[in-house]
Amino acid sequence: MSLFGRLLSGTPSEPHLRDARMQDAPDLARLHGASFHRGWGVDEFERLLTDRAAHAHVMTDGPKGAPFAFVLSHVVPPEGEILSLAVAPASRKKGHARRLLAHHLSRLAALGVTVSHLEVDAANTAALGLYHRLGYVEAGRRKGYYREAGQASDALVMRRDF
Repeated sequence: MSLFGRLLSGTPSEPHLRDARMQDAPDLARLHGASFHRGWGVDEFERLLTDRAAHAHVMTDGPKGAPFAFVLSHVVPPEGEILSLAVAPASRKKGHARRLLAHHLSRLAALGVTVSHLEVDAANTAALGLYHRLGYVEAGRRKGYYREAGQASDALVMRRDF
């Protein structure tokens, strides 16, 4: 459907992918806080976004919309490590994380990255499903690494070779 047709029908625009910018830090902190037990603050995102080794992409509602999803990696070619990926609760289970992560990985590959690492809570079945679908495999395990409300769960170390 054309842009004009979408405007007339009220159909929302396609999500837009772009590089994260410094002014996104408050939105990234909000998304992180809504997604993880211990969210990172605006100052942490500002520090990360100024780091030359950090590469982040966001998904927005159209080119001028605020981010509703992000992925952030630390990159020293030929390796990259995903530090965080978050999607707003209202936007989950719609394929956005998969599309965002695929975009991010293709951009990392263009920078010379040949392997991507990440760490994920073994109890996070949604994230594990996403990572497996995109070719990540378990490379290690940290027993009892995550602790919340007296419960412990393992951290899975995963990797994907490009």
